[in-house]
Amino acid sequence: MAAETVTEPPPAAAAEPPPGAEPPPGAEVLDDAGVLDGVEVLDDAEPLTGWGRTAPTLARVYRPRTPREAAAAVRAGGARGSIARGLGRAYGDAAQNAGGSVLDMTGLDRVRTVDAVAGLVVCDAGVSLHRLMEVLLPLGWFVPVTPGTRYVTVGGAIGADIHGKNHHVSGSFSRHVASLELLTADGRVRTVVPGTDLFDATAGGMGLTGVILSATLRLLPVETSLMTVDTERATDLDDLMARLTADDHRYRYSVAWIDLLARGAATGRSVLTRGDHAPYAALPRRARRAPLAFRPGRLPAPPALLPEGLLGRTTVGVFNELWYRRAPLRRTGELQRLATFFHPLDGVPHWNRVYGRGGFVQYQFVVGYGREETLRRVVRRIARRGCPSFLAVLKRFGEGDPGWLSFPMPGWTLALDIPAGLTGLGAFLDELDEEVAAAGGRVYLAKDSRLRPDVLHTMYPRLADFQALRAELDPRSVFTSDLSRRLAL
Repeated sequence: MAAETVTEPPPAAAAEPPPGAEPPPGAEVLDDAGVLDGVEVLDDAEPLTGWGRTAPTLARVYRPRTPREAAAAVRAGGARGSIARGLGRAYGDAAQNAGGSVLDMTGLDRVRTVDAVAGLVVCDAGVSLHRLMEVLLPLGWFVPVTPGTRYVTVGGAIGADIHGKNHHVSGSFSRHVASLELLTADGRVRTVVPGTDLFDATAGGMGLTGVILSATLRLLPVETSLMTVDTERATDLDDLMARLTADDHRYRYSVAWIDLLARGAATGRSVLTRGDHAPYAALPRRARRAPLAFRPGRLPAPPALLPEGLLGRTTVGVFNELWYRRAPLRRTGELQRLATFFHPLDGVPHWNRVYGRGGFVQYQFVVGYGREETLRRVVRRIARRGCPSFLAVLKRFGEGDPGWLSFPMPGWTLALDIPAGLTGLGAFLDELDEEVAAAGGRVYLAKDSRLRPDVLHTMYPRLADFQALRAELDPRSVFTSDLSRRLAL
């Protein structure tokens, strides 16, 4: 690969030297002059929700475009504090702050430099994974970890310590962060590196240690923008787990769609999809003309309002049956576009509208290896309950990640979407929480909107360390969210 460094010029505001006292090593102290000079802020409070569109709350939204403006917005946050927000893809209330302020960080969106030899990118926290793919793929590099949507900011990816189909091989997003710049409650911008307590509290810390301003990421080399994919059907949950256990080491990416309405002998029947980045030699002649082209397609958005109950047990049951039957018994070596393999729902703008006005709850948990019977019981309970979920996936996690509140741990993770208006849903999920916690498992905070704080302490053994560091770093709770209040973080 040819040596190349790509640099986007910084805006003029970013080039100004910070005034004030001499900062300590690794920290830049931002002054108090011109607190809101140049910061775009809404005059009135704005209603905000997570991607699940439940529990809206009002907050004053600031839209900084530079680190200086971000610091000014934090200082102006008031008694209810502030929280950073990216593209709004956290499903629950992690990026909401009722009665306080929210920093929309998407204005800090520069890709600063790309080292196309070493495979490093330095970028602002508001840059999306979609934008990174546009910049990096032509140079032969790919983001090291991507979740089910590419419309996630880098800051959000670190704050939630996102994972993807390759966790069993590559771990979570934070494992690929070489360093980050963090605006803390005292107004300093600290350079934070792996192996420190502040890094471990920030990775997966849901924005509660400060505002991530930029990051340096290690990248994955690729030869093409296509994937080579193997697909097969599993007859039930045990068949699926056996296939994953036996062969996952052969694939970089692995995920299974699971039919959670199937019962009896078919409980847990699944479609297993695994793959890797296609080498140049695997491409047909026509595709070799532009092997690194990135052209994700888009479909029309669903209507703003859809009838309630559209995704009931009957309609989802029919969809699940058709989806399972149309999948091949076994197909190998299929070439797919990146967007098709990683982000099929991104092709439908505002797909979260299909759940109707009431929105939906995404429930994701993990239980460790050796706790397969807990997974079986939970799947059977969901099937008996008849939860109409057509977006349900099962994956295997590899080694645990460094973040004190990072979700992944070695084991099995199941994620499912459920219409929020389902009768008795809250009590049912509370029961599942208890079962997961009793097995040493946990739920994913970036997708949570209803977990009880007493269960959280059981699920996250480093929670006390996180709370102690946060109390020292931010004694006045400058950084606060609806999630942190609900869970007493």
